[in-house]
Amino acid sequence: MDSTVIYESKSGICYLTLNRPEVFNALNRQLVLDITAALKQAESATDVRVVILKGAGKAWCAGGDLDELLLLTKAGAAERRAYLVDFKTMIDTVRRVSKPVIAAVHGVCVGGGNELNIACDLTIASEKARFAQAGPRVGSVPAFGVPQNLPFLVGEKRSREITYLCRMYSAREAEAMGWINKAVSPDELDQEVDSWAQQILSKSPTAIALAKKMHNVYYDMLSPSVEAGVELLTFFWGTAEAGEGMLAFKEKRLPEFKF
Repeated sequence: MDSTVIYESKSGICYLTLNRPEVFNALNRQLVLDITAALKQAESATDVRVVILKGAGKAWCAGGDLDELLLLTKAGAAERRAYLVDFKTMIDTVRRVSKPVIAAVHGVCVGGGNELNIACDLTIASEKARFAQAGPRVGSVPAFGVPQNLPFLVGEKRSREITYLCRMYSAREAEAMGWINKAVSPDELDQEVDSWAQQILSKSPTAIALAKKMHNVYYDMLSPSVEAGVELLTFFWGTAEAGEGMLAFKEKRLPEFKF
């Protein structure tokens, strides 16, 4: 099976491209595993100093792969937990590789894709990019970065708004909130991301690695909440409510949540 991540390295920069364009780079388990493996490869490469995370096709990442998640709602708890542990490992790897990871976002960045974005050190986006959380809309809930880190970026009230309302935000709105670093015109995205990477390359690599470790202290302190999230989602994804939310989204209709 071909990797769902394209790995390229040039002049100190590693370019990782999510490569499931036919489904807007939705995160199935194989893509989750391949992202983790590619990041570990970049970490061990002595000639790599910066990682840039891109998306093939029309989107950066549309979140969890709904077809796979629907199967998980009908699977046993052990299977759901295994997927969630792999997802947590991917997020932890983004945070803990010693090299800065820059998200170069175009198109949609939603749900689990946004949690991956939040895990990255820096985010530069096309003005046409769109950001959102979709959990409560589709029978899920963010657990791998939104509860832990988004409140530090945008404030607690705004983070709750993003999570509860599941509305879409423009790149300019996300920039104004502090959700991302910068929004640029689509034809400037690659150039701007490379410019930021080059600025990092000119700095002390040890100092950058230590700075990243220090910035991760909050996340490390809150990591037990992520482990709790694995167990909460293992339970929730096995309920009829979660199954209805995912199925309704797939069928493009309003869910019928029963109380």
